[in-house]
Amino acid sequence: MALLLEASILDNWELVFSAIQWIQFIMALLSVIGSSSLIAYIVFQNIQKSPEMRPLFFLSFSDLLLGIYWLIETLLYGTSVANKDIVCYNLQAVGQILYISSFLYTINYIWYLYKEMRVKHNQSGQSTFPLVIDYTCRLGPIAIVFSSLIPVLLMIPVFCLGNARECFCNFSQSHRCILMYSPPSAIAELLPFANISVCSTLYFYQLITFLASFLLSLFIIVVLLIQAQTLYKKFLKSTGFLGSEQWAVIYIMEQRVCFYPVAFFCCWGPAVILVIIKLTKPQDTKLHLALYVLQALTASSQGLLNCGVYSWTQYRFYQVKQEARHDADTQTPLLCSQKRFYSKTLDPLESTFAFTTSTSTIL
Repeated sequence: MALLLEASILDNWELVFSAIQWIQFIMALLSVIGSSSLIAYIVFQNIQKSPEMRPLFFLSFSDLLLGIYWLIETLLYGTSVANKDIVCYNLQAVGQILYISSFLYTINYIWYLYKEMRVKHNQSGQSTFPLVIDYTCRLGPIAIVFSSLIPVLLMIPVFCLGNARECFCNFSQSHRCILMYSPPSAIAELLPFANISVCSTLYFYQLITFLASFLLSLFIIVVLLIQAQTLYKKFLKSTGFLGSEQWAVIYIMEQRVCFYPVAFFCCWGPAVILVIIKLTKPQDTKLHLALYVLQALTASSQGLLNCGVYSWTQYRFYQVKQEARHDADTQTPLLCSQKRFYSKTLDPLESTFAFTTSTSTIL
């Protein structure tokens, strides 16, 4: 009876793993299509070397590699490949590099958007830190290089020690190739040549590295978001005149600074919760399975979400520019500036009243 019950549980788990495989495959494929589309747009427009698009290009390329990684994992599940345990172990270490690189490239792009807002603020005559902005402009290429180099350096112990101590023996179960993080297998304890102490240490090292990288990235992104919001409020309260096109650019930058962190947290929030629970309860439970499914749905969709955010904000940019041109044809620059100010800072009823009052005052 106990054997039948155990077999039934294993069958249910296999169904869940199969569902995870298909969810991850579909979302990863959509992510690859989204990031590839954005890269193709940048390349065909021949703007990949421009300062404005370079951070986005590298972020999209990182999303593309991450989507390909998820696809390879799903294709390996259930297949009989020679030395599959070695392949899965090293593939997950490569995935860890891509996770952290994605975090750093996201920070780099959001930092660039904030920096550009500072540049616009400086050009409007409101800023007193031109030297700081010039200094940050020189850090862009260095940040891109370190975004790729740091994750590789962090994973060197996993590659070197893990393969030397044959920690890949922990991946003898087929489903461990599609799960983001799996605890060391009990089968490895039966193998005298596998040093379970070192392998366990490397396993927790990967968990802690991922968690620390995410929390540090989230902290930096939140700080940049707060700074960008503060700067945007300064734009709205500014007494200097900005053209309609400048307002459109500033507005879209502020929107991207807000939406990219939301996409970042939606993608990696479930995976981080899963890691935290893994540190407290290593054994797989129903809660782990639910988080595995949610993580497969979100973490592998980063390229799709980032492409969606850029496409939507670009569409809004053209809309705002058209509205600004329409206002320029029908109203004076001062009235256009006041209209933008009141429409973004007041409620609709208050905005109508204040705009009417200011117009009558001018007349």
